[in-house]
Amino acid sequence: MAKRFRQGTADDAKVRALYPDRAVWDPLRGTAEPPRDKSYTRKIRPHSDNQKALIEAIETYNVVVACGPAGTGKTYLAIAKAVEALEAGEVGRILLTRPAVEAGENLGFLPGGLEDKLAPYLRPLYDALSDRLGGKRLKQFLTDGTIEIAPVAYMRGRTLNNAFVVIDEAQNCTYGQIKMLLTRLGWNSTMVLTGDPDQSDLLPGLSGLSDIAGRLDALEDVAVVRLRDEDIVRHPLVASMLAVV
Repeated sequence: MAKRFRQGTADDAKVRALYPDRAVWDPLRGTAEPPRDKSYTRKIRPHSDNQKALIEAIETYNVVVACGPAGTGKTYLAIAKAVEALEAGEVGRILLTRPAVEAGENLGFLPGGLEDKLAPYLRPLYDALSDRLGGKRLKQFLTDGTIEIAPVAYMRGRTLNNAFVVIDEAQNCTYGQIKMLLTRLGWNSTMVLTGDPDQSDLLPGLSGLSDIAGRLDALEDVAVVRLRDEDIVRHPLVASMLAVV
């Protein structure tokens, strides 16, 4: 005899909506801006006034310094604007760089060639690029050199013309390293430095990001954008935790 099952009511269900008053969780709840689709869009839209200021600065200035806490979209916005510039023909290539610094622990010897050894440090850049371009196009651009991802140590002596340069995790660069990177800027190029001065993995006093940002702030042709806790677009707890730790 076939078994008969009683169809339970909503109150009987063991799986319930976490936020029953809306279809999905919305980090912008409580703001005046209506919810919007989070799927891929060709042109990104800012979630806050400071993000809007960052986007406008990247579109206007050749050198931009973006400082702010984790989760404010600094790296993602910079890479998204780099992809837009490449697809619009405004630059011929994208170059992404970040220091190969471990976050408080020693990974020891890593197997493989140079690319394999650097992959764990550069993974966040690959993730953002893959989100904007898709895996197939990203692989093609990496193969033909249209997009290059390199550690800071390999940047000395280069002149970066017709390129969009993103220097990520700049808080883990010394003053000398950032100065070296800034002087790589060539013709028809844009350079964006991103980082959180409060989360440096270097020894105290070695990070040069805050000092560089303060000095460049005095130049009219350089934009320094400082994002705040209210610009965080990750889980709301991120902002709450950063306020107490």
